[in-house]
This record gives sequence, C-alpha cells and structure tokens, in this order.
Amino acid sequence: MPTLHSALAMDGENYLHPEGPQLDSSMFSVAPSNMEVCGDSFPVVLKTFTVSPWTFMVFSCFIFRRIIESLLCFQAQRTQSPPEEEEEAEEEETEELGHVDTYAEYRPSKSTIGINHPDIVVETNTLSSVPPPDITYTLSIPESTINSGLLSALQLEAIIYACQQHEVILQNNQRAGFLIGDGAGVGKGRTVAGIILENYLKGRKKSLWFSISNDLKFDAERDLKDIDAPNIPVHALNKIKYGDTATSEGVLFATYSALIGESQAGGQHRTRIKQILDWCKPDFDGVIIFDECHKAKNATSTKMGKAVLDLQNKLPRARVVYASATGASEPKNMIYMSRLGIWGEGTPFRAFDDFLHAIEKRGVGAMEIVAMDMKVSGMYIARQLSFSGVSFRIEEIGLDSDFKLVYNKAATLWAEALRLFMRAADELGLVSRKSLWGQFWSSHQRFFKYLCIAAKVRCLVELAQKELQAGKCIVIGLQSTGESRTREVLDENDGHLDRFVSAAEGVFQSLVTKHFPSEKQRREKAPGNKRKRKPRGRQTKVPKHTVDSSGAITITDDSSSDSDGMDTDSNSSPDSLLDNDDVIFVNHTSFQTARIEEMKQTLLNKISELGKELPLNTLDELIDKFGGPDKVSEMTGRKGRVVRRLDGSVRYESRAEQGLTIDHINIKEKDRFMSGEKLVAIISEAASSGISLQADKRVKNQRRRVHMTLELPWSADRAIQQFGRTHRSNQVTAPEYIFLISELAGERRFASIVAKRLESLGALTHGDRRATESRDLSKYNFENKYGTKALDKITKAILGHIENKVPPPKSYPGGEAMFFREMKNGMIDVGIFCRESRFGISTEKDCSITKFLNRILGLEVHKQNHLFQYFTDNFDYLIEKDKKEGKYDMGILDLAPGNDEIYEEKQETFLTVGNPQDGQVVLYKISVDRGMPWDEAYNRSLKATGPDEGFYLSQKLRGNHPCVLLAEQGRGKNFIVYKPNIGKQTHPESLDNLHQRYRKVTPEEARDSWEAQFNFSFKKCSHANWNGKCKKIEEGQECLQGMRLRQYHMLCGALLRVWKRVSDVVSDITNTSILQIVRLKTKQHNKQVGIKIPENCVARVREELLQMDEEVKRRRKEKEQQAAEQRLAEERMLPLEKPINAVFKNPCSLMYRFVLLSIGFNLMVYLYLTSSPPPPPPPVGCCLCYNMLVLGFRKAPLFSLCALV
Repeated sequence: MPTLHSALAMDGENYLHPEGPQLDSSMFSVAPSNMEVCGDSFPVVLKTFTVSPWTFMVFSCFIFRRIIESLLCFQAQRTQSPPEEEEEAEEEETEELGHVDTYAEYRPSKSTIGINHPDIVVETNTLSSVPPPDITYTLSIPESTINSGLLSALQLEAIIYACQQHEVILQNNQRAGFLIGDGAGVGKGRTVAGIILENYLKGRKKSLWFSISNDLKFDAERDLKDIDAPNIPVHALNKIKYGDTATSEGVLFATYSALIGESQAGGQHRTRIKQILDWCKPDFDGVIIFDECHKAKNATSTKMGKAVLDLQNKLPRARVVYASATGASEPKNMIYMSRLGIWGEGTPFRAFDDFLHAIEKRGVGAMEIVAMDMKVSGMYIARQLSFSGVSFRIEEIGLDSDFKLVYNKAATLWAEALRLFMRAADELGLVSRKSLWGQFWSSHQRFFKYLCIAAKVRCLVELAQKELQAGKCIVIGLQSTGESRTREVLDENDGHLDRFVSAAEGVFQSLVTKHFPSEKQRREKAPGNKRKRKPRGRQTKVPKHTVDSSGAITITDDSSSDSDGMDTDSNSSPDSLLDNDDVIFVNHTSFQTARIEEMKQTLLNKISELGKELPLNTLDELIDKFGGPDKVSEMTGRKGRVVRRLDGSVRYESRAEQGLTIDHINIKEKDRFMSGEKLVAIISEAASSGISLQADKRVKNQRRRVHMTLELPWSADRAIQQFGRTHRSNQVTAPEYIFLISELAGERRFASIVAKRLESLGALTHGDRRATESRDLSKYNFENKYGTKALDKITKAILGHIENKVPPPKSYPGGEAMFFREMKNGMIDVGIFCRESRFGISTEKDCSITKFLNRILGLEVHKQNHLFQYFTDNFDYLIEKDKKEGKYDMGILDLAPGNDEIYEEKQETFLTVGNPQDGQVVLYKISVDRGMPWDEAYNRSLKATGPDEGFYLSQKLRGNHPCVLLAEQGRGKNFIVYKPNIGKQTHPESLDNLHQRYRKVTPEEARDSWEAQFNFSFKKCSHANWNGKCKKIEEGQECLQGMRLRQYHMLCGALLRVWKRVSDVVSDITNTSILQIVRLKTKQHNKQVGIKIPENCVARVREELLQMDEEVKRRRKEKEQQAAEQRLAEERMLPLEKPINAVFKNPCSLMYRFVLLSIGFNLMVYLYLTSSPPPPPPPVGCCLCYNMLVLGFRKAPLFSLCALV
C-alpha cells in the first residue's frame, strides 16, 4: 500500500461521487490557508494516510484533471483581454498585394519613328510591365509614307518587329513567325499591308494573304492603296482557274476554305493548295499573312487547320504573320502557330502536346506567362483601342406572366416528350440510343434558346426606340437567323408562305417527325459485324431492313444534327450506361407499330397546339417591329426573309436585289447604314468580321452607336469580332454596349460560355485575364473547377447522399423538403438523373457543368431559377473557402499597390534555353518601404472633416510610447486606418473598436509617438518595439512582424522557359502548384512583372536556376568549339578552293574545257565498263592517256594541256 504524505483534496467529497473521489474530511487536519485557483478552494493537506492501489489511481486521475482544468481556466482569464499586439499583428502582416487599373496608355517604347495613332490606344498593365527587345531592323518604307502619317507610329512598330523576327531561323530550320494580337479597330489591315510593302521593296514580290471572306479582298486593296502602294496587285484565287500559275508578282488573296478546295475537271485531280505551292516555288521567302487567324484553330481536328500547318511546313523560309484579336483564345487553338518557336527543339516543350499539358495544368496564370514571354522574345504585340468613353451595362429582363405560362407549358411538354421517346425506344427494344439522344438534347437546347431570345424582343424594341429618339443609332447582334425552319415551311407549302414562322415550334416538330423511334428510318447493318467504310463517291441511298431469326433488326442512324454550331451534349442519354451497339431487338407486330405511331401523332398534335402560343422567328419579328426592310440594314448570311406588305399580308421574299448578288448585299446594306439612310442594323456572324460600323469621321452617319447584344455568340472569338464592329479607330464617339440577359437562370449558360472564353482570351492574348472583364460577364463564368465541384455537391445533396453545408434557397414555396423533392423530379425530367433497376436513381455519367446548364433550360421558370440559385450559392461558398485557405488563383496582383517606395536591392541573372536564341531570367530582391512619414500623415489629417477623423493614441503604453494611428472616414460606418510602420491598413476599423482601444488626440500629441514608431520600425520588428527584444531574433531566425521594410523575391524575364522547374520546387516545399504572378513599379520608375518566390523557396529556386545556367553555358561552349573546328577546316580548304573558283569563273578558259573533258571521259569509261553485256576491254592507251593527263594536271598543268592538245 503506498503512503501519501501530502495531497490536494476537496473537502467533504466521496470516491463514488459523480464529480470525483470524495474524501472524508475527518481523516485530515485541514490547513488554515487555502490556495485560491479559478474560484475553487484547494486545501493543502499534510497528513500521512494509507490507500489501496485502485484508490491511488482514481485519486491521481482526479487530481490531474482538476489541475488541467485550473490551468485552462487560468489561461482563459489571461486571454479574456488579449494584448493588442496580437490583433494588430494580424492586421499588419496581410500580404501587400492588390489590383490596380487593368490598362495603361500605350506608347512605342523602342521605336521612335512615325506620328501618333489618331485614337488613344492602350495595353494591359501586365504586358506594359514587360519590355520588348531592342530594335536592330532598318525599314525600307519611304519617308513620305512615314511622315504623312499613312502608317501611325504603333503600326510602324509592329511592322519593324515582324520584319525583325523574320530574320530569325528556328532550330528546325524554319523561319520564325510573328503574331499581331491588336484588338479590333486598331488597324491590323494597314499593318499587314505595310509588312507586304516592306518585303516588296526588299525584292520579295510575291505574298500570300489568307482571310475569311472573298469580299475582304477589296479591303486588302484599299489598305494597300491607303499606304500609297497601289502598284502592288491583288489577285483573288477564286477567280483563277485550277492549275493556272501564270500570275506573276503581287498578292495572292484567298480564303481559308480555299486551302481545302479541289477539282476533278478534265479528269485531272487538282487542288488549290498545290496551285498555291506551284505559284510560290519551293524556295519561297515572301510573306504569308494569316489574317483573322482564329479561323485556323483546332488545326489537328479540321481539314482547314491541317492545311494551314501543311502550308507552313512546305514553305519553311516563308515569312509568316498571324493576325487576329482572338488568335489564341485557348492554348489548344495555338497549334497552328508553329512558327512562334514556343515548342519544339531547343525549348522546354518537345511537342505541342507537352506545351498544352503544362499550360492547362497550371491554369490561367500560365497563360499570362505565355503572352508576356512572347512579347519579351519579340514575336508578339497586342494593343487595343482605349475603352474610355465606352459604356457597358447588362439589362436583366423580367418575364411577364403570359410568357412564364407559355415557357412552363413548353417545359412540361418536353418532359412528356422525353418519357414518350424512352417508352417507344423500350418497346422497340432499342439498345443503342446514342444518336437518338444526341438529336433529342440538341433540339431541346435550341428550342429553349429560341425562347430565351424571344423573351427579350419586346424590351429590346422599347430600349432601341428610346435611343433612336435620343439621336443615336442601333446595332443589334445575334447569331441564329432561323432560316432553316423558314425554308422547311416554305418547302412544305410549295414555295408559298402567308405567316411568320416560329423557329422554336419548327425545332420541336422536326425532332419528332424525323427522329421519333420507329422502324421506318433504319438502314441495314449486318448483326455482329463491324461497321463498314462507306465507298467513295455519291451513293444512292436504298433503305433496307433485315430481320434475322432472333428478331434483330440492324441499323445505323444517318440523321444529322442542325445544331447551329452549339456546344451540345449530344453523346448523352438518360440510359447511357447501356451497351453502345447499333442493334435493335424488335417484337415485330403491327399493333406495336400502330401504338408507337399513335404516340408520335399525339405528341405532334400537342406541339401544334403549343405552337399557337410560341413566339415567332426573332429576326423577322425585329425587322417587322422596326418598320420593315426599308428601315433596317440586315447583315446576315440568310438568303430570304418573311416580310409584311403594306396591306398587312405576309410573304416570303429573297434578299437579293436587282444587279446585286446575295454575296454583295451585305456590303450594300452596310453603306446604307453608314450613310444614315437606315438607322438600325442587325448583324450576325456573317457580318462579324471585316465590316466597320463605327461612327467614322469620314461617313455621313456619325450618330453614337448603341450596340445591343440580343443573343450572345457561342464563343468569345465571335463575341470579340462582333464587339469590334462598332468600336474602331477614327471614330467620332465611342459606342455604348448593352447586354440583354433575361431572368431565366438557364440563359446564363450562354453568358457562361462567352465569359469563360473572354477570361481565357484576356489572359492569353493580352497577358491579363481581367483585360476582357470590362465587358462585365465574368460573374457568369461557371465552367471551371469550382462549377464542377458545386454541381457535384448539389446533385449529391438532392439525391440525399450528403448533407450539404449550403442551405437551399429559403424563398422556395413549400420549404426545404419540397425543394429537394421537386428538384429530384425536375432533374429526372431533363435527363440529369436517370432511373436504373440495380442502383435506383443516379446522376447521369459524364454530367458536366455544360450539360447541367444546357438541361436546366427545360425546367419550369421558378424551378430553374431556384435550382440555379442553389448552384451559385455552392459555387460562391467553394471560392470563398479556397480564398480563406490560400488556394485561390487571384491572377496577376500588384505588389504594394499605391506605394511608391519600392527599391531594387539585388539582382542575379541566369541564362535559359531558347529557340533559337538563349534567354535569361533575373531574380530580384525587392524592398518595399510601407511606412508613412509624419509630414504625409499630417497633410492627410488636414483634409479630415468628420468629428471622428484624425489621430488616435492607444489606451495602453507599448514600450516607451502608446500606439498611434490616423483614421479617415471610409464607406459606411467604417474608418480607413493609417499607421506609421505599415501605412494604410488592409482592413478598415469600426468606430466602436477605435473607441474601445484608442482615444482621439491632437496632431501635436500624436507627433512624437508617430515619429518614434516610424523610425524604430525601419529595420526592427514590433516585438522589439513592444518588449525590448524578440525571441525569434534571439534564436537566430528572421522576424518581419510590423517592420516598415518588407523584402520580396521576384523572378522576371523569360518565365515560360523556367516555369516547370520553379513550379516543381515551390509545390515540393509549399504543397501548392500556384505561382503568384505580381507586378510593381520601383522608385526608379522601372516596371517589373514576374513570379513572387516564397521566402522559404528562394534557396532551392536559386540552386535550380544555377544548374540551368551552367547547362546553357556548357552547351554554348560546345557550340563555340564546334564552330571553331568548322572554321579551321574551312581555312584548310581555302588553298584548294581558290584555283577551283578561278577555273569556274571563266567558262571560256582552256582549264574549264579540260575539266569538262575529264568529267566526260570518266563518265564514258564508267558507262563502257558497266554496260550489259560486257564489251571488250577499252583501248589501254585511252585510259593510260587519261590518267597521265590527270596526274600531269596535278603536277604540271602546262604540260598536261599540251598533251591534251
């Protein structure tokens, strides 16, 4: 039994008491004094007593628990009023990063020739932080052209850099190319014409110019004429016969589609690309212009793109220029830019796929690096017109109750159609339904898209009428003309039409008529066999149906989808887990066929009934509401339209006019708009490239343009092209942009597509993802990893698989339970959820964010709006969560924004691998003085007007002085706070917090404390100020807490070449692959942009860069040695080369004749000896004479000549 000589015990407690061991007080003599801890009395007992081992163990546990509780309580008392330094430390150590203006006014930095551009041109702040290379090229363009301003300074700069880059030969022996990424309206046409003129003057008389339309040939001629080069002829390839290469010098103008043109005329297979190559000749070193080069994107998947790559490979010495405002909207579309030298031999990326993987893996940050690296390397330039004066706004359009009623009826009918399609397919035993659902969901999306557009027509007309009355003119942008449906109805009625057509109704009817499951639409395919290749040439389609003994009918579906180029989810189906084999098992009965036909007819009747309420074709309705074709300039690709006559009747008419083909009608309509004859223009993609509709100083109609986007284009490439029609150089007034988006949540799907591309486009073609955000669509971008995660969360929550932290919308009628129940049914109705016999209800496989946003269009209005709200709540929650955890990629941030006291302390330069030249990166050590001197603080305080603004001192002393700050009234009730050591505090303070910890004082009272803290904090941390010492410093560590001087490490230069190495090092140490790109402007006005290297990664990054530097230097040394050896070999050959060169310079000399005679004689002997059958041996004298002559020529040329004679 252990004996305790002392113990801490609670008076009057028993062992089995729920609170712990209770000891009888009679056992002890209680000491007179108690130790008071945390309000409990612990008597100190000094008495010997005996206990059992069990009692000892229990008692010890209890005592240990009470001691821990008392310590925690004591700690809580200590932390009830925490020291102010902990709070302030948190405030002070916020990263000195932020956003400033996206654009900077552009001035050529290295080029000094030419006069200023007529309009203000800007460049993104990021690209303006990166210097272009020095100029080494001398222009040949006449002084008169330069001095007269036919080419502006910035256009001349682009010409110089393009021609300079063309002097470079890449390591694959192809000539380097150049990318002009100037925005729409800057004047790329003249720049391209200037490059052609410069090469023409250098003797390169042939050039190729590819664009998207044959009509732009006239623009090319105009551009050459405008820069005083009308003598350079422009030949349209479409006017030249196949195989004809008689055209001599000048510009051969062709479209991208011409590259894949071919002809079988005269029994000969001729292609345009061969014709172009024959015209150029293999040694062609002239210019190839890929104008609007975004049309060559997806080079591996389109014939056109492959032809562009093929042309560049077959003309390796051609001087290639890529020109487009949207040339690289996504990294995958850069594959045709093979001449930029970003991937390939001598670069960090062996092939394009390696480059693509590296960029896509690291997100938009890496795309920003690409743009900067291209500019540094001299292969890229990107400016755009200033958007000052341009206004952007989004009109959120409410839906009236009648429209909601029609929309809800349509949603219900589509849900019923889905059930009927599935039922018919099940009865037919259809196994493969891939093509069927492709047609169904493509039509579903187009139907609701037409409804979304129609919902905005009334509001658009009202807005447009107001703007017209205000003296402005209107440009309306849309994509779908609805012509295909109009022509269908026209064909059904033998060319007669007496009503406006509903495009939405046509889409639905066409789907059911052509693609409802039935036996009549099948083609033959032998069961179990692989699909055979179709024979070449036109084949007569003979529908065949083969039924084998098991009742299997084999089919292949030949239906095509008229998807208007939309991003559909055609490969998905509600039962997509089934086997993908084109075999239908049918129980062949006429009763079944009749029942399926009855289902189809019932559905068609209901569509016809709904069609009476559906809106009409948007384009025809708009023209009608604005007063007909006489009042509206239509610039679209359709050939005819439905119009209302004066008597009120309706008819279909062709758009073609007398003396004008349909190809030229758009140009005529443009002239009518620009002359003021018509004040409303409607443009589709057909008019989105090359046509200028701005308020030009040279035209009669100089009213301000109001550009209304009724229907957002399907890609940012098209969106940018459309926006650039009304905002261009030489305009009187900048345009006004209005985006009309209805309150239908599903329509944000269309905005989302464009927003994603705009964000990407801004990053890649302008070096800053925020460059296109001024178009105010970024908030609609859901197609990213956060959208995917949010979708996963809401689908699992609706199915009840998880309990989501984000609650559903509170405003949903019926509450939370009703929301989840109705959303589950709704998701089944639009095919996102599918019923399976084994698993019950599950999410459709491959359910992407695109598919989700497409499908929810088919929900009733209130359901899709609430579901979309639930989705966006989850989306926002995930982004905020990542921001708090430091995982969110913020894009390019400004280091110490608004701070001018930034100094370069140290820089180290490292060489990087390049193609063809080696580049370099520089590791900078940057110091930022965050402090605010007294004079600046005092001057700020003089501007204060509020009663609570001014200087404050802390209630408690901090070291020898109280803490001091300056408070300025901010937004609402919050105050902006300035401190002597950190300047402006990141987070504002409330007035209550200020009064709780500080007292207001006069400037005189605050001055001493301000100056003392300002001076002390220059190189000493806050701990040293408050406590006289710092534990971290004493332990030999670095402490930056509250210091005025903050230090950062930045890596600048050719970052793309070191991106992977640096990223690997940083992710290895910090467990994050995000590299923060920052920019700054130093005290010496030097702009820098680069990667911010975390402090704990600097040493490893430096080691990696040193290793790379040594590799480059070693490679350079090896090349120099090889070059030296080659020079030495050439020098040894020189004595032999001189007499040989002397011989061949004069063809009339005897020596020249002797050499030819020797070669001929030798050839004769060779042929004589190798002929079959072998001839008799040649005369010995001939060979002997010949050999003597050769030997004699070597030893005594004169003797040999005599012997020859």
